[in-house]
Amino acid sequence: MTQTPDRFPGAREEDEVVFTQDTVDPEVEGAVRYVSGAFKAKDSTGVFDLRAGSGLSAGAHGALRQLIHFIDEGPAEGFVTNAYLEITGTLFPSAIIWWESSAKLKKIASKEVTWTGPFPATVTWKIYDTDGSTVLATVTDTLTYSGPFETSRTRAIVVV
Repeated sequence: MTQTPDRFPGAREEDEVVFTQDTVDPEVEGAVRYVSGAFKAKDSTGVFDLRAGSGLSAGAHGALRQLIHFIDEGPAEGFVTNAYLEITGTLFPSAIIWWESSAKLKKIASKEVTWTGPFPATVTWKIYDTDGSTVLATVTDTLTYSGPFETSRTRAIVVV
């Protein structure tokens, strides 16, 4: 007697998935249904519409992407050319601001650090709009230590 073939032998690759119209919201966490012309999903907090206010606008996505690019690569990697860098703080830097020019009229990005002894407690990055004052996106990391070792980092992202 032959064995039943494995219908899913590896990673699945489909051209598309078609959901049939349904009239009842998903009942199981992790489920997605096409209900009355809208995609509905259910997670641990309940049922929600996948298109209803849960995504980023194109402008917000661009600002967040720009900020992440700036954090990862920084001005030294060609992100900002001819920027003026200002560092403040006595023993440890508490703020680093990238200005458009030495006139310090328009900010490009900033990094603010609060310290607990020799360790940074929070690090906040901000990226500014072309006017140099309107904040487009903020990323704040809150760090926890055990002795000299970082044990956790919580990240909060706010896109205006």
